[in-house]
Amino acid sequence: MPERVADRRAELLDAAVRVFAEKGFHATRVGDIAAEAGVAHGLLYHYFRSKDEVLETVFRDTWTALVAETRRIESSDAPLPEQLRLFARIYLGSWLATPDLVRVLVREVARGPGAGSRVAEIGELFDLLRRIVESAQQRGEARRDVDATVAAWAIYGAHEEILTGWVLGQLPAGEADVDRAVTTVVRIASAGLAA
Repeated sequence: MPERVADRRAELLDAAVRVFAEKGFHATRVGDIAAEAGVAHGLLYHYFRSKDEVLETVFRDTWTALVAETRRIESSDAPLPEQLRLFARIYLGSWLATPDLVRVLVREVARGPGAGSRVAEIGELFDLLRRIVESAQQRGEARRDVDATVAAWAIYGAHEEILTGWVLGQLPAGEADVDRAVTTVVRIASAGLAA
């Protein structure tokens, strides 16, 4: 994809995230996204077929990056607590780096009607987390009487619920709160999995 096309596409996606975060996906019109991006209404259709495709692209681009980072963590030689810390820092740290994106992913993607169609992409992340736990079990760092698949779901679920709490305003969400959440999740998971 030529650089200018990629830049324009990224600008449109960034504008969509801002509008979706402010208005919600269903209340957003394509014209709202175009206006936020400062482009003609029809230009959005040059890059995306619909508002739904924009949201799906936001999810896929974000999820692809998360899976790639988790794959990098899995392939490291770091001990389990460090791998868990790296994952938590990326996942929970996204709140500080891109709060509008997190709002959209939690409100519109994770709990939206199309969530079932994303099972394959989501499953890839769970598989990586499962392999992280299994590798730690094989190295003797993690207890073997814990089901690695259930552990992966528990680890992911804790992260997802914390982000949801921040999005819904149920938990304090400043920089110190994110640091505390990372530390807490890692300590709980590490202690529960410790051999």
